[in-house]
Amino acid sequence: MTSEPGSLAEQCERSGTTFVLALFVDLNGKPCAKLVPVRSVAQLEKEGVGFAGYAVGAIGQQPRDPDLIAVPDPASFTPVPFVREGLAIVHCDPHVNGRPWPFAPRVILKSLVQRAADAGFEPHVGAEVEYFLLRRDASGLVPADPHDTAAQPCYDARGVTRMYEHLTTISAAMNALGWGNYANDHEDGNGQFEQNFDYADALTTADRVITLRYLLSVLAAEKGMIATFMPKPFADKTGTGLHLHLSLTSGGSTVFPAGEGVDDANGLGLSPTAYAFVAGILEHACALQAVIAPTVNSYKRTRATATASGASWAPSRPTYGGNDRTHYVRVPDEQRIELRGADGSANPYLAVAAALAAGLDGIKRNLTLGAVGTGPDSAALPLTLLHAVDEFRADPVITGALDSVGEGVAEYFAELKTSEFFEWHSAVGAWEHERYLTAF
Repeated sequence: MTSEPGSLAEQCERSGTTFVLALFVDLNGKPCAKLVPVRSVAQLEKEGVGFAGYAVGAIGQQPRDPDLIAVPDPASFTPVPFVREGLAIVHCDPHVNGRPWPFAPRVILKSLVQRAADAGFEPHVGAEVEYFLLRRDASGLVPADPHDTAAQPCYDARGVTRMYEHLTTISAAMNALGWGNYANDHEDGNGQFEQNFDYADALTTADRVITLRYLLSVLAAEKGMIATFMPKPFADKTGTGLHLHLSLTSGGSTVFPAGEGVDDANGLGLSPTAYAFVAGILEHACALQAVIAPTVNSYKRTRATATASGASWAPSRPTYGGNDRTHYVRVPDEQRIELRGADGSANPYLAVAAALAAGLDGIKRNLTLGAVGTGPDSAALPLTLLHAVDEFRADPVITGALDSVGEGVAEYFAELKTSEFFEWHSAVGAWEHERYLTAF
């Protein structure tokens, strides 16, 4: 995102932009856009651009409904000439009949940011975007790097070097945009990588996650690779997370550190406000999973007991701890907490919105935590997407986050995910053939 003020037309002129992707995502995180020539950018900014909402996908419309109008946010203007010369992205807020559409994820997150502001806080988020680089051969999906076969490939300097061109292209793109890419590494699975950038306000970070997924997908495809954010593409390899680092300020001053003279009963250096925020996330964790781990495949990551490298790195219980990556909420330092339950399929707008709702509820109710390493009644996270949806439906705080702009969004989302589960459940696959074909 650019920090320079001005209209879209002015920003296009400054950056040499000739076409703009007016982009938004549906509830599943699918990026939808129209390509607008620069000569029509003033019209785009004034009137938005129309879409047949039902054709978009999961965004709460039927074929009979009025057009969904994508209204651009000029502050989100992002030139991406490394994708195509003269191209830029602007993130949009879908409207219907002149009003923000309650099923639009970016609109939902903006509502939760306002809720935080009403409570006296400004939310900040950092996101760790993990992904696999794959290709197809006669055996199916394999790592794009044929030499990436080590039993423990994490941080392997040779693996990073072999993918140097891809990683440095993405790094240079992020830094050209002012995101502050500070590290690029090989993750725990063969073919798995992570590229980190600086934290920002909640909306900016969610926009950047969507932009980065787009960049990774397009640039990888040009090299004959598949960039996937699927939570668990391989049964025997580590899954893909979207770890969210959350913090709050109030009037620009951080509220998470304990500060001088504050009784820190839990010993992690956090303030009572921060501990209450963590307690809220843990109390609502099982319902939260339906939003931050929203696919059938997600639960093959959280329920994994082992991988080829020896660890799954995915929490199975809603617990908290210090600088310990086995917990649902990790506290790496006194400035932030890390929510480790989200995976690569999460819609970043909805994930951050739901996490904020949970944490703010903890602050509002002044919730307290048990001993470090524990959680609410030592509950386990949901076994499947269907279990998570049941928890979601029973939790008015998390459903209330999705319904923050208008009623019906949470139930629509729950039905969408229930249908997804039963569509998978109805499919017959290789495991069943191998197990049952000649078993009786």
